Amino acid sequence: MTILTEDRRARAVVAPARYFYFHMALACAAVAFLGFAPTYFLPLARGSLPVTPSMIHAHGLIFFVWSLFFVFQAWLGASGQIGQHRSVGIVGVSLATAMTIFGFMAGVLSMQRAAAIGQKDAGIAFSIVPWSGILFFAIVFAIGIAMARRGEIHKRLMLLAGISILDAAVARWFLTFLAPPGPPGPPPVAVTVPPALVAYLLLVAAIVHDWRTRGRPHAVYVIGGIVLVAIKLLNVPISETHAWHAFAGGILALAQSPII
Repeated sequence: MTILTEDRRARAVVAPARYFYFHMALACAAVAFLGFAPTYFLPLARGSLPVTPSMIHAHGLIFFVWSLFFVFQAWLGASGQIGQHRSVGIVGVSLATAMTIFGFMAGVLSMQRAAAIGQKDAGIAFSIVPWSGILFFAIVFAIGIAMARRGEIHKRLMLLAGISILDAAVARWFLTFLAPPGPPGPPPVAVTVPPALVAYLLLVAAIVHDWRTRGRPHAVYVIGGIVLVAIKLLNVPISETHAWHAFAGGILALAQSPII
C-alpha cells in the first residue's frame, strides 16, 4: 500500500513537471510582449509609433518570433514529440543567428544615434549592455544545441538563454511607469541592473522547481546564473574603462567610415 501511494505521488509530481518548461517559455514570451507593449506594440497598432529605422523593426520582429518559437519548441518537448522538436530545431538556430547579428547591429545603431546628438561617450558606454547580453545568449544557445542529446542539460540551457534576453523588456516597464522623463540619449549603464534582476526572478523560479523535483538546483542554473548576474553587474565598471571605449569606439568609427 505504501509503495502504491509513493508511486501515485511520483506521478503527481511528474505530470506538472513535464509541462514546467512549456509554462516557463510562455512566461518568457509574455514578459517580452507585455514589456514592449506600451512603447512599441500598442503605438504600432495605433499608428502613432515614432519613425524608427527599419533595422530596429526587424530586430524586434526577429526577437519576438524567437520567443514564440521557443514556446512552440517547449510544447513539442512537453507533449513528447521529441523527433519533431529536433527536426525543426534548425529554425531556432537560424533565428538565434539572426538575433545575434541584429543584436550587434542594434548596439552600433544606438551608438550612432547617441553620437548624432552629442552623446558619443554615453553611447559607447551603453553599448556594453546589448552586446554583452546578446553574446551571453549566443554562447548559451550554442552550448544548448551542442547538448541537444542530453535533454536535462539542453532544456535548462535554452531556458537560461531565453531568460537572459528579457532585461530590455522589463526595463521598458521601469522607464514607462517608474522613471521620470529624462534627457534624450542612452541612460546610464547602472540603471539597467535593477530591471535585469527582476527578469532573472524567472531563473529563481526554475531553481526552486529543481529543488522541489530533484532535491537540488542543476549546475546549469548555478553556474549559468552566477555568470549571468556577474556579467550584468560588471557591465557598470567595464563600460567606464578606457579599454571598452577604445574597443567600442573603434567599432563605431568603422561603422561611420564611408565605404570606398
